[in-house]
Amino acid sequence: MEHVTAVPHPRTVSVGALRAGRLSLGLALLFGALGAAVALLSTRQEWSAGTATVAGGDFPLTASGSDVTGVPAALAIVGLAAMVAVFAVRRAGRYAVAALLALSGAGTVAAALLGASDSAALDAKAAEASGNTAATVDSLSHTAWPYVAAVGGALILLAGLLALRYGRMWPAMSGRYERGSGTRTPRRAPAPVDPDRPEDLWKALDRGEDPTGGTERP
Repeated sequence: MEHVTAVPHPRTVSVGALRAGRLSLGLALLFGALGAAVALLSTRQEWSAGTATVAGGDFPLTASGSDVTGVPAALAIVGLAAMVAVFAVRRAGRYAVAALLALSGAGTVAAALLGASDSAALDAKAAEASGNTAATVDSLSHTAWPYVAAVGGALILLAGLLALRYGRMWPAMSGRYERGSGTRTPRRAPAPVDPDRPEDLWKALDRGEDPTGGTERP
């Protein structure tokens, strides 16, 4: 007896691909927007603190994420722009923008982790406060905000990976005019109304037509 291999129905495959495209699109938008917001917010928070010796006393110093490094905030903005640009391009362009989105997320993670143990920003503030260019900060401590920024970058990276994997299934922005033509694309004429089919009558009414043969409603 011959072995018969079951072949999935094309409609089942297309429905499954449509659902995967919608789910991945929703997740990518959520991850991209949330990741950019988290990364930008984190760079405005305090990343490190310490003291500088000024006139025999200790002067408290703090450094925000933007003081330590401006890379996470810049890449988060690039990632947010790339997330929007994904829908404006097709085929190879979409893959390129999706790759840029993923790289923005990876760069945000790397920059945030490198800044988690950075002391250069506080050393510069200590030298300015004490008037001694060789002065360094004392009692250095760091907060968890750099790692929060890294989480934001990871979300942007996930959005980019989803765009690379499923971006071909996502919709694209459509222009009102055909490419290379200065005239508007004509609208397809509505199908004739069959008075014996109630569904045709309802569709005609929805279009603002008179199914009895009169003129269109204003």
